[in-house]
Order: sequence, then C-alpha cells, then structure tokens
Amino acid sequence: MSPEINPWSSQPSLEIEKTFSEFGISPIGDAIAKLPEVPYFIRRGIVLGHRDYQVIADAIHNRRQFHILTGFMPSGHPHLGHLMVMKEVVWHVRQGGNGYITIADREAHAVRGLSWEKCNEFGKEYLSCLYALGFEGQTYFQSRNDRLKDLAFEAATKVNFSELAAIYGFGADTDLAHADSVITQVADILYPQIDREPAPTLVPVGIDQDPHIRLTRGIAHKMRMFTIEERDGYISVRSKNAPEEALEAVRKAFPHAKKYAGHVDIKGAQCTNVAATVREIERAHGGFAFYTPSSTYHIFMPGLTGGKMSSSIPESIISFYEPEATVRKKVMSGITGGRMTLEEQKRLGGEPEKCSIFLLNLFHMVTDDTELAEIRRKCTAGEVTCGQCKKDTAERVVAFQKDFREKMDACADMIRV
Repeated sequence: MSPEINPWSSQPSLEIEKTFSEFGISPIGDAIAKLPEVPYFIRRGIVLGHRDYQVIADAIHNRRQFHILTGFMPSGHPHLGHLMVMKEVVWHVRQGGNGYITIADREAHAVRGLSWEKCNEFGKEYLSCLYALGFEGQTYFQSRNDRLKDLAFEAATKVNFSELAAIYGFGADTDLAHADSVITQVADILYPQIDREPAPTLVPVGIDQDPHIRLTRGIAHKMRMFTIEERDGYISVRSKNAPEEALEAVRKAFPHAKKYAGHVDIKGAQCTNVAATVREIERAHGGFAFYTPSSTYHIFMPGLTGGKMSSSIPESIISFYEPEATVRKKVMSGITGGRMTLEEQKRLGGEPEKCSIFLLNLFHMVTDDTELAEIRRKCTAGEVTCGQCKKDTAERVVAFQKDFREKMDACADMIRV
C-alpha cells in the first residue's frame, strides 16, 4: 500500500492531483451536469472527485432508486471534521436516496482497541449528529447486524490475504480482527443492495478511504454471476459462475439470442435493457446482482493545529460538547494564512487557502456564498487582521455549537439501535 493512502492515519499527507491520477479518481465536475442543483460542498470545491458518480446523478435526474451509505468509526466523540460527509448523506437522501449509516464498532474495537461500551456511547453520539442534520433512513452497528456479518463472510470468499496486503500494507503482525473489520466494511458498502434491492449505491468518503472503495468494487464484480460486454453489432452475456439454468433463462429472455458454451450473444437489444433483465435473472437464481458502488471524495477539513482534524489530537478538533471558553481558545489559537507582521498583512494580504480559520468558515460556519466571498476578499486585500477574523469566526462557532447541541439533544429519542 502506498503510505500516502492509509485509512487509519490521523496525519494523511495527500497530493490530490497525484492521488487522483494514480488511483483513477475523476474530477467531480465531469459528472454533475444532470444534477437539479449543485450543492455547496461541490460548488466550494470540498467534494472534488468521484468514481462513477454520473450513475447517481442520472438516478437523481430521472427519479430512479439509488442508495446512499457511509460509515463512522466511533473511536471518539464526533466533531466538526465529521460533519461534511454527514451533510453529503443528508443532501442525497433529500434527492431521493435510500439512506444508510453504519457505526463501525467492529473496526473501532479491532483497530483502536475501544471497549464495546465506549463504541456504543460514541456511536449513539454520531447518530444524534446525523438526526440533528435531518437524516432519514436505516442505521445499525456492525456488531449487531447478523445479515451484514453473513454478507461479510460471503464477500471474504472473493479476496485473499495477499490482496489485502497489497492494498493496505498488512503483514505478518496484522491482527486477524483488523482484516475482518476490512471485509466487514466491504459488506457495509454492499449491504443496502441486499436490505432493499440492487441499485446504484453512493459512498461519500475522504480521499484516505479510497482503499475500501477499490476493494469493494472489485469484490462486487467478483460476486456477479455474469458479465455483460457490448461488442460490434451484439451484446454478449458471459457466465462467470452462473448455473446452466440461469444461462438458459438469459437465452429465453431475448429474441434472436444464441447460446454458446458459457455465454449468450444477443442482437437487436439495448445494453441497459439487457443488463436489467440479466440482473433479474441472476437474483432469481440466487445471485446478488450487485451494482458496482460509486463514490465521492472530499478534502479533509484541516485541524486547527494543521493536518487533519482527529480525535487523537484534541487541540485540532472542536467537538460538540466542549465548553464555550475552550472553543474560543481553540479558534483563537488556530493556524492562519496570515503574514508575519501587520505591515505585511496590510501590504500583501492573507492566504485564506492556507488558513484553518477561513476553511472552518468555508466548510461549515458561513452558508452564504456571497458572505464567504467577502471574507476571502477582505483577507486577500489585507483589510482584516487574523485576530479580528478569529474573533468573528469564534462567535460563529459558538452560536453554531449551541444550536447544534440543542438539536442533538432533541434527537436522542430517535436512536433505535
């Protein structure tokens, strides 16, 4: 595994363009033409990459079924760094997606060594955040979902340890429980397609989580009975491990179809129609018929001390139940993009893209694009000092935190897990 992509690191160092190029992630702008509206997290360049998001945009545009799932490892109290992916999920639910949230307590127990009691405590806090944002849908803890664990076992038959070693850097000292937590996350991503039915599924993640997406996409493909290939003048439906009666059902489903050893060739049909029919046949014969999951990638919300906001670095985060005085102190101590002296600040202006305070506003604290643009203009023009900007931002954070905490408390009764 490249050390630049580590799902469990609290200090990822990613060169975004290089990472996208190396791992085949596409710019999000290529896939949003059909969206009825462009959400702020895309407009502002927070979500900037994708795998197959055009499938999700098409489902939104045509009001077809799709699933939206993400997960949270309950290794500490939720904080502002977690809110972006939550907002992505809630927005997609409002666009018609079937919402799913997994609390990855098996991962937290295996990787971080947290007790099950702590996993439960922190997990419920994450769910209260989601409900406070308006989430509607299914939620579950990994450890309490037997269907999920059965699916993980089935998925595990399609991957070996050498593949996990290549993707994650696992070695002889890797706990088996750590490896098991990875395959459980694969099952999480595929779970909506067995809980409801196969449909396009979106998983919004940070760029550091792409190894899980790549692994799942490969396993989803391996768990299909058929592959469908569009060739010159016909469509070929090819068996991977399909029973003979399933292949015969494909032949019967299409006029002008010819069956050969291990495949059926079809003339005069549309590939999308063939794919839909083959998926129904696959399910009727005991297969999963998974859609390959899609993903979006957001940049990290920077910690107030630099790097990623992480519960393992308390000074870097703002959690939702911290005292007001602590919040103000953290904001006022945050790293900025200001100059070394006041004279340089006035002459050269600040550098907001390097400033944890400006990015705090960009991610969450300033919802109006015009207001945000004015904050940026004043910064780059040298019209505002970092100290004043910090004071203004601290007021926004304190007000946001108070309002959000009240919403979280009001949602406590909604948690049913």
